Amino acid sequence: MPNIKSAKKRVKIIEKKTMTNNMIKTGYKSAVKKFEEAIAAGNLEEAKTLFSEATKKIDQACTKGVIVKNTAARKKSSLSKKLNAAMA
Repeated sequence: MPNIKSAKKRVKIIEKKTMTNNMIKTGYKSAVKKFEEAIAAGNLEEAKTLFSEATKKIDQACTKGVIVKNTAARKKSSLSKKLNAAMA
């Protein structure tokens, strides 16, 4: 444990930021999971709406710095491939 006042403050700030990052990460992962469940169930109309929601969550996570730009692009590409395969 830190003894210096500024170090104690940094620990509090880091804990708060970690909670925020985990909340954002959980949000986009659950959106992706809902989309994949809709694809597996064969609900294409629901999958379309969930696709746009999942891509929005991924973009938000990228903007906040939780995930890197290339990771976000790769995840969105993967989701769009799944959607296009289900539509065909």
